[in-house]
Amino acid sequence: MSSSSTPVRVGVIGFGQWGPNHVRNFSTMDGVEVIRVCDGSEARLKAAQKFLRGVAVTTDASQITQAADIDAVVVATPTSTHYALVKAALEAGKDVLCEKPLAQTGAQCRELADLAAKHGRILMVGHVFLYNSGVLHLKTDLDRGELGRVYYMDAVRTNLGPVRKDVGAIYDLASHDISIFNFLLGTQPIEVSATGQSVLLSGIEDVGFLTLYYPGNIVCHAHTSWLNPRKVRQLTIVGDQKMAMWDDMNNLEPIRYYDKGVTADHYTSFGEFQMILRDGQITIPKVKMSEPLQKQDSEFIASVRTRRTPISDARLGLAVVLVMEAAMESLKNHGRAAKIAPL
Repeated sequence: MSSSSTPVRVGVIGFGQWGPNHVRNFSTMDGVEVIRVCDGSEARLKAAQKFLRGVAVTTDASQITQAADIDAVVVATPTSTHYALVKAALEAGKDVLCEKPLAQTGAQCRELADLAAKHGRILMVGHVFLYNSGVLHLKTDLDRGELGRVYYMDAVRTNLGPVRKDVGAIYDLASHDISIFNFLLGTQPIEVSATGQSVLLSGIEDVGFLTLYYPGNIVCHAHTSWLNPRKVRQLTIVGDQKMAMWDDMNNLEPIRYYDKGVTADHYTSFGEFQMILRDGQITIPKVKMSEPLQKQDSEFIASVRTRRTPISDARLGLAVVLVMEAAMESLKNHGRAAKIAPL
């Protein structure tokens, strides 16, 4: 589909947490029609009809994945259902936007990515933080070399709830930070070490710590928890020229750049290094804020129309799941570093 005059006809599977937001976004876009909504709950389907008058509803997902009157499918269902739904839609020639993670295993993600390529379909994964204005601003400046060579990144993602029973805090929350690390650095980690603690439910960690090792001697760390008194979404980036902090909870000044660092001066008379601290100005750039999900959904439609590869494509989704698989292996082995399978 390349003509901007031809409506993109969308079907949404899942009207729970994220489905209504997707329906809202797509229903307000020019040249986009939400044709049908699917959910297993009759109550939710009634809510969908109330939310968007005239939309058809069904409890049968095949009425979306196999429907001739639908061009693009949104999968906003539990992770365990992603693989089968995405596969059915791709094989039927649909473009797909799937909530993260793309699937439960790396093997499933790889199969779906290959299937999308085989059929020439757009397969996009809902790593919504990659469409956050602050993250996009950091990416632009990192690519321009504003911070110099990156030494390390440190992310904190904590809150009191929501507590999940199917996956732990690492799988639920750290996937956001992994996608951000990979996006900002433009590469994938080589290995990962993960530790955590189960407090509320046995085998489901409520707090987790990940250390990821990237090419170029770059290390990234992520602290995740849903058992914390404060909601925190922060990222610190330390480079050899400047440092940066992103605070997603600060809508007015989400990014600060620090002209700070440490320089090693060599004194030949003593044969020793002296560490000199550099403490310069703090710069607060102007960041134009917008809703990340709206931006993500808009890119999906643009990709459907132009056939361009979206930022959060299937390969990025695969890369995140491969890291999570290795992290779970490390967690079982009390933090022993685990190699990450290559893309």
